[in-house]
Amino acid sequence: MPLSDILPRRIGFGSAPLGNMFRDIPEDEARQTVDAAWDSGIRYFDTAPLYGAGLAELRLGEALKDHRREEFVLLTKVGRVVLDEIDTAPRDNGEKGDVFRWGRPNRVVNDYSQDGTLRAIEGSLKRLGTDRIEIAFVHDVAQDFYGDDWLSMFEAARTGAFRALDRLRDEGVIRGWGLGVNRVEPIEILLALDEPRPDAFLLAGRYTLLDHARALQRVMPEVAAQGLGIVVGGPYSSGALVGGPNFEYAPASAELLDRVARIKAIADRHGVSMKAAGLQFSLAHPAVAAVIPGASKPSRIAEDQAALDEKVPAAFWQELRAANLVNPASPLPA
Repeated sequence: MPLSDILPRRIGFGSAPLGNMFRDIPEDEARQTVDAAWDSGIRYFDTAPLYGAGLAELRLGEALKDHRREEFVLLTKVGRVVLDEIDTAPRDNGEKGDVFRWGRPNRVVNDYSQDGTLRAIEGSLKRLGTDRIEIAFVHDVAQDFYGDDWLSMFEAARTGAFRALDRLRDEGVIRGWGLGVNRVEPIEILLALDEPRPDAFLLAGRYTLLDHARALQRVMPEVAAQGLGIVVGGPYSSGALVGGPNFEYAPASAELLDRVARIKAIADRHGVSMKAAGLQFSLAHPAVAAVIPGASKPSRIAEDQAALDEKVPAAFWQELRAANLVNPASPLPA
């Protein structure tokens, strides 16, 4: 089933910030943010057990419980199981470091087996307070989390999670599955396999205005050719594109900040907001079904909606291309 048939709009809600990503978010602020997303017309929500050791799922479930289930779509992830026991040891979250250090203290274990996948789905259903999930993504089977051991983790997912999710889809428990990663290599490998077959991908931070060349060359054409779809996560590159200090869950480099400044100078000359530039660039590729910017404040939702509707002159995109700030092969908004 085409991803566009499952997702009701081209913009969704990324709930990683609700897991207390980077800061301790008050409960009322988290709730108001989800409510603002709903009031703006957003009807699909992306989450994961990793986000605050289940905190994002709990908050999302609480905020959506009064809405009719058939009115919205849920995307979550497998590969991590949240336990009831408290974790007192430092967590190894790979490139994500300790960005969720203000989340719940529950222990989170990595488990890409078939049994672990079923446990992850069961836990997510309970925290979300629902009886079904539309799409399940296998989370973080990539080098940014597992380093040189990532291929062995991918193999564990191939013989475990992929097969379990294939079966759940066939049984109608989920409508689709795929990979949710921050790197293009796992997607390349999965696209080359004959079985099992994914339905979609969530690619975070790799098809953005600041970083898109590898995805453009190595996965986007094949995704489009196979009739699949990509959800772009992190379209603002961890906030760096829109004036934040972080890129890839860590302080942005001077080189990257210089690139942001060059893009912003052009945007300012054309009266274009950086959010509009970021969202509309990602959505211009035909393989991209949707974007899911994260938000932890209600005001951010209105900004995202305005960015989607903003009229961006063609001259802006042409100047970016002339300045070598976008790959020459990148589709640009009409």
